[in-house]
Amino acid sequence: MADSRNTANNLDAFWMPFTANRQFKQDPRLLVSAKGMYYTSSDGRKVLDGTAGLWCVNAGHARPKIVEAVANQIGELDYAPAFQMGHPKVFELASRLTAMMPSPLDHVFFTNSGSESVETALKIALAYQRVKGNGAKTRLIGRERGYHGVNFGGISVGGIVTNRKMFGTLLGGVDHIRHTHDLARNAFSRGVPEYGAEFADELERVILLHDASTVAAVIIEPVAGSTGVLIPPKGYLQRIREICDKYDVLLIFDEVITGFGRLGTPFAVDYFGVMPDLVVTAKGISNGVVPMGAVFAQKKIYDAFMTGPEHLIEFFHGYTYSGHPLACAAALATLDTYAEEGLLTKGAMDGDEPGDGKGLGTYWQTALHSLRGMPHVIDIRNIGLVGAIELEPIPGQPTKRAFTAFLKAYEKGVLIRTTGDIIALSPPLIVEKEHIDEIVATLAMILKDLA
Repeated sequence: MADSRNTANNLDAFWMPFTANRQFKQDPRLLVSAKGMYYTSSDGRKVLDGTAGLWCVNAGHARPKIVEAVANQIGELDYAPAFQMGHPKVFELASRLTAMMPSPLDHVFFTNSGSESVETALKIALAYQRVKGNGAKTRLIGRERGYHGVNFGGISVGGIVTNRKMFGTLLGGVDHIRHTHDLARNAFSRGVPEYGAEFADELERVILLHDASTVAAVIIEPVAGSTGVLIPPKGYLQRIREICDKYDVLLIFDEVITGFGRLGTPFAVDYFGVMPDLVVTAKGISNGVVPMGAVFAQKKIYDAFMTGPEHLIEFFHGYTYSGHPLACAAALATLDTYAEEGLLTKGAMDGDEPGDGKGLGTYWQTALHSLRGMPHVIDIRNIGLVGAIELEPIPGQPTKRAFTAFLKAYEKGVLIRTTGDIIALSPPLIVEKEHIDEIVATLAMILKDLA
């Protein structure tokens, strides 16, 4: 007798990540194809992608150059070992990526996700301190509300309570500084908020609490994405860099979300003009087509490992799929697409004269802030082509109001993302004004009727 569990598309077998499984499986939202700015649902509806998938499809869906590159690659070289071996495309990609970063971020280590990139950066930081003779520097510092993936290192330095509370004591020797969210002073800021640079001084307090001789690195999202688009106040990141320099602490930027054009510049490094020691990336590197991540390292860090006998492995770390040929092909074609269409700067603000067409950032900002005054809206934030609408929670029912908005938006043909009671938006960088209008008009309808 046939086993009924093997029925095609039996929804019960798949334990879905970050999902209310029982609720979803009662009324599933299934996407069956995608092109450009739109998904197609299993019931044949077009759904405007207001979130670039999960912050990753920066160049839009089913882009011909990327599709062709991956198809050709799988027939040419489907896999090559990453240990003691290589293939041409991984070296080409590394060269092109480092050329995009300001010097001295001159080296790159490949991973398969943002979570793996975080783990890699933390291990590089700890190992670097050791090879430099600072073996007591083992402490790591993160931030409240920080998101750095879901592996043990990432949730240890991360500061989202629900991601941490079920998994024991996590890594030892980790501390956190406060986040920068300050509704009382910065609500409805347009772009970078004015107030809060002094929050950076807590890093110095925590370093001195543990003694600088024990602190290896601090990891920060330049713009905290998954917690609800928290934008650093003016001068904050610059002050963080100064404190790290003062106490010989490495600064890690987690640019899994901000990298590859999200802020209207190639990276947050460019936007804020702050040079970290390590930069964590993923998502937009391959347009979400094939999983991939990368960690950029300053030359001084790479060179510190390149000592001793040349035949010995310098850094005992890596993954079976580091620099996978398909991922490299997808990433190279993604970089070509970004360059040919000017996507990495499309989210920039207009120039000196409004409407000069130099970027969609100004149009995006104006459209989002038009929702100010809608029911339950307590803040709107924006930077580049990312935005957030913070809603007042329903007393005793946190997250419900925003999740209801998510469901209603999907019904009306727009995909948004929610985190807590915050609506987060990050459309593909190919977005045009008419798409922005559709996203905002849909949200306006929903907010007017939201309980």
